[in-house]
Amino acid sequence: MALYEYSAFDAQGRKQRGVVEALSQKAASRKLRGQGLFPTRLATAGNTVGVAQRAFFRRVSAIQLGVATRQLATMLTAGMPLDEALVMVAEQQTQGSLGSVLTRVRDDVLQGTALHAALQAHPTVFSPLYTNMVRVGEASGTLDKVLLQLAEFTDEQARFNSQVKAALTYPLLMFLVGTGVLFFLMTFVVPKITRMLEDLEQTLPFPTLLLMSFSRFLATYWWLLLLVILACAFSFRRFSLTAKGRLWFDQNKYRLPFIGTLALQNATARFARTTATLLHSGVPLLVALEIVQNLLGNNYLQRAIEVVREKVTEGAGLSEPLHDAGVFPEMLPQMAAVGERSGDLEGMLFKVAEIYEHQVQTRLNGLMALLEPLMILVMGTVVGFIVLAILLPIFQASQGMG
Repeated sequence: MALYEYSAFDAQGRKQRGVVEALSQKAASRKLRGQGLFPTRLATAGNTVGVAQRAFFRRVSAIQLGVATRQLATMLTAGMPLDEALVMVAEQQTQGSLGSVLTRVRDDVLQGTALHAALQAHPTVFSPLYTNMVRVGEASGTLDKVLLQLAEFTDEQARFNSQVKAALTYPLLMFLVGTGVLFFLMTFVVPKITRMLEDLEQTLPFPTLLLMSFSRFLATYWWLLLLVILACAFSFRRFSLTAKGRLWFDQNKYRLPFIGTLALQNATARFARTTATLLHSGVPLLVALEIVQNLLGNNYLQRAIEVVREKVTEGAGLSEPLHDAGVFPEMLPQMAAVGERSGDLEGMLFKVAEIYEHQVQTRLNGLMALLEPLMILVMGTVVGFIVLAILLPIFQASQGMG
């Protein structure tokens, strides 16, 4: 089947735009007329594969998806039919592929497909968490409320991720710029100066000799150093793609000093918030654990959640298997136990997520505040050594002349 982009008017005279899938242009026109649309423009958009490839380069951001979900929830709450709400939300998407995706979802809904099933046809846009919560909302008749919860969850995750990225951007940029400046000094500037120092025909001090040796090595064998770095990166990449290597990396990254603790707390917050959101929407615990297990993206944690699911299937609660797994921080099973006793498991999990998100943000800000002056100190020390190594023979020559 081919895809056709169309512009059309509905029975009320409102202009509609979107994408329709059909065997031919005539079939697409008949399909639109059957939906109560009168096309004014119908152009080939390419096949399904082409659209998927273009969507790869126009990914839907979490912020855009959260805004669209909130708009859809608001329209449904106001009593607007689902198909009309999907059209209105799709028309407001001016960037990326979300508008076309929502139009195709609307076409599937008009043909009798359930909304969650139509969303499942676009897994790169709608996660299993999203589609399962929509399925529960459709079954319980609370789709508008579930969509609002999804919007809040998506917004919260996007806000937290943007804060983490913003905290890491400046130190990373500073490191890259500093490394580039030092490489330029050592390979282009220092060799010219050291040639002038050699012309002085005097015994050079040890710091100057060390600087000259290191500069010659970089200028002569920079390609070999680059080759070694690329070979190591390639080897690590190949190893990480194996099941054993992926498990080793996923497990040991939580053992790194400073960063490992932050990564584990971040994963704990994500597990707690996602599970709580699913439970609050009416998703059974076993289904929620299966969804979260697939969303974590870490083999080490996924194996631990698999063991937890097996014990829950056998009749255990959530807190005891989490404690026995020994992977997550102790606060998670403790708060889960409190939630199970009080009958408010999702509420306790929400609190765990808030606590760890706050801790990650606070510790990350503190780490970045410490890292910035430390990087300046290291770079200042290196530059100071270069200046000292250059000035020492000059001072010696001036004293000899005196």
